[in-house]
Amino acid sequence: MNYQSLISPILNFLHCETPDGWIEAARRPENLRLLLTDHLVCELKAAQTGMWLIRRYVADKESGDALLALLRPYEAFVHEAQELPEALFRQSAFTKKILPKNGSAYGQDLVDKMVLLIKEELHHFSQVLQIMQTRQIPYEKITASRYAKGMIREVRTHDPATLIDKLICGAYIEARSCERFAKLAPYLDDELSRFYLSLLRSEARHYEDYLTLAQQIATGDVSERVAHFGRVEAELIQSADTEFRFHSGVPVL
Repeated sequence: MNYQSLISPILNFLHCETPDGWIEAARRPENLRLLLTDHLVCELKAAQTGMWLIRRYVADKESGDALLALLRPYEAFVHEAQELPEALFRQSAFTKKILPKNGSAYGQDLVDKMVLLIKEELHHFSQVLQIMQTRQIPYEKITASRYAKGMIREVRTHDPATLIDKLICGAYIEARSCERFAKLAPYLDDELSRFYLSLLRSEARHYEDYLTLAQQIATGDVSERVAHFGRVEAELIQSADTEFRFHSGVPVL
């Protein structure tokens, strides 16, 4: 895989690179539990975002309910300490046909991109959990970072502006994940390094899909909103943070 060809557009899109202070914290063995646990939760949150977009904007009720049922066991494991069925690790695909609402110009494209994203994020969730189990790292609830909340706070409250802003936020979150996977990989053990590098292609495509959808749905130029969220995201990444998380700023512990 040509990692540089994947990362170069990401670095051009983001307004800053991950500070060395975050890398220094992320590579510490004592922070591995936090890193993997938050990564696990982030994969579920990414799938939930895709589900929310489909259900809110384009899916019929039956399709939306099928997506809710797909995510329910993962949510129960993360939020309610319920056991995750072993069968989920063998789940290869979500086969339910998602039907967009009639009259939606972008509905099928959003459905296709988000269903693929959901499948991939849930697969990554299972991969992270298996790594944690192999290393005897039990899942324990942790608090969420301020990162996503800081982004969502800037989202406009009327549609289609809300949808456009949420898609742009999704692009930045996926791009930052991709950048951090690549930047952190050289400092991790062989297994984790290979795993994080294996995620680059899907994360890079997710960022592109989110951005393409935002541009497709907007009636005008979205560059101003893209630049605005780029500045917000960079501020969150570069500023001091009181806790270490996968998307936290520079930890001051």
